[in-house]
Amino acid sequence: MRFVARTGRALSMMLGFLLVSALCGVLVASFLVPAAALAGTTVSRSIDYFNSLPTELTVQPPSQTTRIVTADGKPIATFYAENRVRVPLNKMSPFIRKAVVAIEDSRFYEHSGVDAQGVLRALTSNLTRGERQGASTLTQQYVTNIVNEAMISAGREDQVVLSGQKSMGDKLREMRLAIALEKKYTKDQILEGYLNIVFFNRSAYGIEAAAQYYFSLPASKLSLPQSALLAGLVNSPSFYDPVANPKNSIQRRNQVLDAMLDEAMITKKQHAAAKAAGIGLKLRPSRQGCAAATMAPYFCDYVSHLILNNPAYGADTKAREQKLYRGGLTITTTLDSRLQTAAQAQVNATAGPNPGKWGASLVSVQPGTGKILSMAQNTVFLPQRGKFDTQLNFNVDSRDPNGNDLNGAGGFQPGSTMKPFTFAEWLNQGKTITETVDATRREYPLGFRWRSSCGKVAGAYSTKQRRAGLEAADDLQNASEGYYRKMPVNYGLYNSINTATFASAAQLDFCGIQKMVNTVGLHSGLDGTPINMHQLGNVLGATGVAPLHMANSFATFAADGQYCAPIAILRVADRAGKPLPAQTSKCRDAVDRDVARGVNSVLQDVLKVGSGVYINPKISSKLPVAAKTGTNNSNGASWVVGYTTGLATASFFGDALEGQKRPGRNLTINGKFYSRIDGYMIAGPQWAQYTNKVAGLYPAASFPKPPASMVKKAAPKPPASSSRTKGRSGSSD
Repeated sequence: MRFVARTGRALSMMLGFLLVSALCGVLVASFLVPAAALAGTTVSRSIDYFNSLPTELTVQPPSQTTRIVTADGKPIATFYAENRVRVPLNKMSPFIRKAVVAIEDSRFYEHSGVDAQGVLRALTSNLTRGERQGASTLTQQYVTNIVNEAMISAGREDQVVLSGQKSMGDKLREMRLAIALEKKYTKDQILEGYLNIVFFNRSAYGIEAAAQYYFSLPASKLSLPQSALLAGLVNSPSFYDPVANPKNSIQRRNQVLDAMLDEAMITKKQHAAAKAAGIGLKLRPSRQGCAAATMAPYFCDYVSHLILNNPAYGADTKAREQKLYRGGLTITTTLDSRLQTAAQAQVNATAGPNPGKWGASLVSVQPGTGKILSMAQNTVFLPQRGKFDTQLNFNVDSRDPNGNDLNGAGGFQPGSTMKPFTFAEWLNQGKTITETVDATRREYPLGFRWRSSCGKVAGAYSTKQRRAGLEAADDLQNASEGYYRKMPVNYGLYNSINTATFASAAQLDFCGIQKMVNTVGLHSGLDGTPINMHQLGNVLGATGVAPLHMANSFATFAADGQYCAPIAILRVADRAGKPLPAQTSKCRDAVDRDVARGVNSVLQDVLKVGSGVYINPKISSKLPVAAKTGTNNSNGASWVVGYTTGLATASFFGDALEGQKRPGRNLTINGKFYSRIDGYMIAGPQWAQYTNKVAGLYPAASFPKPPASMVKKAAPKPPASSSRTKGRSGSSD
C-alpha cells in the first residue's frame, strides 16, 4: 500500500492539475495537461472537493447468461443480453491474469486504486508529445464497467458514459470510487470482477465467454499466446478483432507479450515461443434463445413464456425479461432428454418436411406428478429452405389461464378421444361397465328431454335442428351399418360407436358430464374457457383442446383418478444458487378411484379388439397399456391418446395450422396414399412406435381392476375389421 503513504503530495499535485484545467475550460477526460500545478489554498480546496465526492459503489453481479436444462441436466437453450458466464479467479489461466495486468495496469498490485505515477506520466506525455494518454487503472476501469452495467440493467442505456466521453467530474468520481473500492475489496477480488465484466465482443462478455468464443476452451485452459491475444482485445475489441483484423490482433498480442517480459512475468523462452505461435482460432459462435435450442425448441418457448408471464419473476414484463436475459438463472425443467430425443425422431419420421405441411406432434406427461416429459412436433422454429416452419407450439394452449400469450396453436378437435369422459360419468352415476344401451337411435329432436340438474338445457341433435337454423349437424352415423343396435356400453366405447355414446349420454345428467370434463382439466385451447358439454357436438369432441391437456386428462385415469396440473419447471436458481419460485406438482383427487379403474379396463380393449386394433402396439405384450383413438368430422385432426400407469402420451396428426379447415382426405404421407385419415392410421403408429421405445424408462404396473359390482357380464367381441365408426359432429373415429 505504498500509495497510501504518499497520498498527500501526489494527490495534491494531481488535483491541482485538474483544477487548473477546469478553470481554463480544458476537457480533462483523458488527463490533458494544465499549464502548471497549483498548491496552497487551491490544492486544499481541491482536496476538500475530492473528499466530498461519493464513495459508495454497489457492486452488483454483472448480467449473466440464463440456462434452461432438462431434468437430467442436458442443455436446452441459453438466454442472454450479454453472453457471460462468471468464473472465479482460480478458474482462470494464470497467463490471462498476468497478461491483463501487464498491458492494462502494470502497477496494479502497488497502487491503491489511482496510480499517481501513471497520472503524472500521462500528463507529461499529453503535454510534450500531443498524445491522448489515459491513466485509468484496472480498478478505475472496473468502476466504469460497474456503473455502466448498472445503467444498462436499469434500462438507462442513454446514460452510459464511454471512456472518451468522460468529463473532469466523471474522472474525479471514478477516482474517488476506485480508492473506496480498493479499501473494500482485495486486489484479486477486483481483478476477478474486472475479468468477468469486461467486454470482448458482442458475443462475449467476460473472459470465460471470450475463451469459449475464440478458442472453444474454458478460461482455465488458455495458453500464453491465447491469453495475450485476449488481453490485447480489451483496449479496442473491434480494431484488434482476430477475425476481422488478424494483423492488428497479432501486433497487439505481441505488444502484450513484450509487456509481460518487461514485467518479468514470463521468460524469454516463453516470450519467443508465444510470439512465433499463430492465432489458432477455433471459433464457437454463441447462440441464444429457443431458436438456437439444442433440443425441444417449442418446449423451450413454452418455458420462457411461463417465466415471462409469472409475477414471481418481476412486477411487469420488462422486469421479467431482465430476469430471464440478465439474471444468470438456471432453470431446470421436467423434460427427459431420452424421451424428447425419441419423440422428436418419431414425429420427424411420421411426417417430416411433407409438401402439404401436415402437422405431427407428441407430448408426454407423468401420471401422478403432471411433469411434462417430452414435447415434439415435425416443424422447425425458424424458416429453413425446404422445411415446414412455424413458431406456433402444436401441443399447448394459445393463452394461459390469466390471458397471457403462450404462443400455442390453440388446440385441435379431439373427436372420439372425448368419449371416455362421458363413459366415466356413466360409471360415476352408478351404472355398470357392461350395461346395455340402445345404439339404434340416430336423432335426438328439439323436444328430447335431456337431463340437466344445474339448470342448463342441452341442445337438440337432429335434422330438424339444422333446418331450424340452430347449427345442428346431420343425423348420427357409424362407419358400419351393423352397429345400429343394442350393445353393452363398454363395447360401444372401445369400438368408438357414436350412437352408443349418445345413448349413454341420454341417460345421464349433463351437469355431471360437465363436472367430469372440468375436473380432469379439459378446456378450450384457444381461450381457456370450459368446454360447454351442453352443446352436444362437444360430446364427440367439437371444441379444440391442446394435446398437452388431452394427455394429462388421460393421465388422471392412469393415476387412479388423481389429477395433477401439468408442470414444466422443476427448479429455478439465481446466479448465486439461491432458489427462486418454480412449479410444484399440484394434485387432487378428481375422479373416483373405481371409476378410473373402470375406464382403464375398457380402454385396454381399444388396442386389443376395438378401434385401435390395427395399431397393434408391441408394448401391449410387455405391460398393460390403454388408449383411445379419435378423429374429427373432416378427418383434419386425428389422435391417439395412450397411457400406462407410468406414462401418458397424446399423439396428433392433422391440419395443425389451418384450424382443421382442410379435410384429411386424399393425401400422401411418406409415400403412402390415404383416402382419409383416422386416428389409428398415422397418429396411432406414431404413438405406438414412440411408446415402444420409451415406456420401459418409466416402469408401469398392471392397471388395478374395477370392483366386481361394476362389471355384470363379459362383452361380446366384435370382428376386428368392423371396429371403426364415423360421425358428423366432431367425430369420425
